[in-house]
Amino acid sequence: MILVTGAAGGMQGSTGRLVTQALLERGHPVRAFVHTDDDRAAELRKLGAEVVTGDLREIADVLPALAGVRRAFFTYPVTEGLLDATAAFAAAAREHGVERVVEVSQLAAEPDANTHRMRQHWVAEQVFDWANVGAVHLRGAVFFENLDMLIRLSGRNELAAPFGGPDTLLPLIAGADVARVAAGLLDDPIPETDPICRLTGEMLTVAEAAAAFGVPYVDVPPDDWERSALASYGDPDTVRHLTKLWEIFRFLGPNDHPLYRVTEAIEQYGGRPPTTLREYTAS
Repeated sequence: MILVTGAAGGMQGSTGRLVTQALLERGHPVRAFVHTDDDRAAELRKLGAEVVTGDLREIADVLPALAGVRRAFFTYPVTEGLLDATAAFAAAAREHGVERVVEVSQLAAEPDANTHRMRQHWVAEQVFDWANVGAVHLRGAVFFENLDMLIRLSGRNELAAPFGGPDTLLPLIAGADVARVAAGLLDDPIPETDPICRLTGEMLTVAEAAAAFGVPYVDVPPDDWERSALASYGDPDTVRHLTKLWEIFRFLGPNDHPLYRVTEAIEQYGGRPPTTLREYTAS
């Protein structure tokens, strides 16, 4: 039995749902953890998953969900509660003797990272490591879906964001590729891997990324973007993280971080070469 969190999916990647589908297609029994028993949960049942509902921050929900589980996929949305959910999940996984947890971390998760969310992800990685549950941390680049949402939320059919000049480089990846890697790391037999798995599928300038969506890129002053983003995203925690993330790309050079190159892990564990942004926008 493999437990998958975030199984209902969301607007920016839906990795949990894609991991659920991939594991079911491989013949694994899957327990899908969702927050609400709605139409998306009903679809998961049709696919063959066992569905459980609960709050990932609540140990009383997480502990029974992990009963009988030996492997798990953990993801948490970009909002408040990451460390509460991590602590509950790691404690429950240790209690039940889980042998591998593949968890979605982030880009440059370090204690001195430029965004509070990345610093929290570094702490979350430590918690999973201390729990001794065979944790693998997926440090993924910016999802294609993140840029897609930026364009849709702009309301002007443009990629409007404070990335700086059009030549600013972005490390990118498809949410589906992250899900394929996660499924591969949860498969039989469990593959050997480093605990930190960096995932970058493509390097593009922000102008090239905008062109792949068929829209222009417009550089926006950070303060202006943050004010408009608060109205669009509706979550101060999300906007605070994204504002700092875009700042990283404005000032980080192409040779300053290991994510600024395509990583072999995508094909190694995901079973196919990385998806390009052109392929994503054409699908």
